[in-house]
Amino acid sequence: MTSSSFNLSSLAPEYIRAIAPYQGGKPISELAREMGLNEADIVKLASNENPLGISPKAQMAIDEAVYDVARYPDGNCFALREAVAKKFSVANKQIVFGNGSNDILELSARAFLHVGCEAIYSQHAFAVYPLVTQAVGATGVVVPALNYAHDLDGFLHAITPKTRLIFIANPNNPTGTLIAKETLKAFLKKVPSNVLVVLDEAYDEYLSAAHKSEAISWLSEFDNLIISRTFSKAYGLAGLRIGFGLMHADVADMLNRVRQPFNVNSIAQAAAIASLADDDFVERSYALNQAGMVQLTQGLSKLGLEYIPSSANFVSFLVDNAATVNQRLLQNGVIVRPIANYDMPDYLRVSIGLFSENARFLTVLEDIINDNK
Repeated sequence: MTSSSFNLSSLAPEYIRAIAPYQGGKPISELAREMGLNEADIVKLASNENPLGISPKAQMAIDEAVYDVARYPDGNCFALREAVAKKFSVANKQIVFGNGSNDILELSARAFLHVGCEAIYSQHAFAVYPLVTQAVGATGVVVPALNYAHDLDGFLHAITPKTRLIFIANPNNPTGTLIAKETLKAFLKKVPSNVLVVLDEAYDEYLSAAHKSEAISWLSEFDNLIISRTFSKAYGLAGLRIGFGLMHADVADMLNRVRQPFNVNSIAQAAAIASLADDDFVERSYALNQAGMVQLTQGLSKLGLEYIPSSANFVSFLVDNAATVNQRLLQNGVIVRPIANYDMPDYLRVSIGLFSENARFLTVLEDIINDNK
């Protein structure tokens, strides 16, 4: 093989070359290497993970499933499909499983978008929406936010004959804003039936009973609704990468046509089944999150910092010189999430952790602010 001056990247379409790759929360091990810190002394509050870890039932299922990893997983997720259908009162044929809920978002784009189509999403919305849109050569239409929340009237005005998908996160990441159920349903009634609405409900388990989504019951009314859920947040299975989508059977059929075979591994399937059977763990996770939200927001208020009221398991706060503050936090072994790439350069997002982790973050942040006075 001979070397060549030919730029191989030019073989990719321009819309692929223009993609800015997704940047996740900094791993603990990476910060330890960069700063020469002890991993055990680092607090990570950057990726909206469950500080309680995983359900004990899920752990037992993982321990048992690991002995069968020499076999291919069930590509149709039969047992997990049965569990999800029973848990959420949907038909088996309405369910699509993904390698994380991001996979459901990507499958939706691959199945229904192409060059010349448009997808609508909000300013300050989850970074994966523009990524999956651009990856298939479609055009993203960004609707300006209202007080960091979705402007649904703006969405309706943005619909054109080219619109195929609308992405909505509820609660939204990274702002934590929530659309009221009655408002969301009224919006769905106004969306043309030939436009699919992808409703990303990754944080639904952190909502109170009064605010919890009722969208699954709307599937019988809206054939153009896709609901995305994940096991990465309240269920704590972020490292296993598993999520699912609920939708009309005809829509599910299209997603399954572009889905990779064996996209959900056998350990993830076993852990997800066990997690669905452990309501106590989810309730404990919810309670811890509620208490942590009070701890963090009161702490931020005490420091004189503004924050966006959040319905999820994180809160985004306004701080002078956000990039510098983030670097100082890293130097002190605290990882939060800078969100300049969400058009919020003056904000940082902090996930809710254990009481001790939240306290550590607030203490370090207070020291940084006092040093800057």
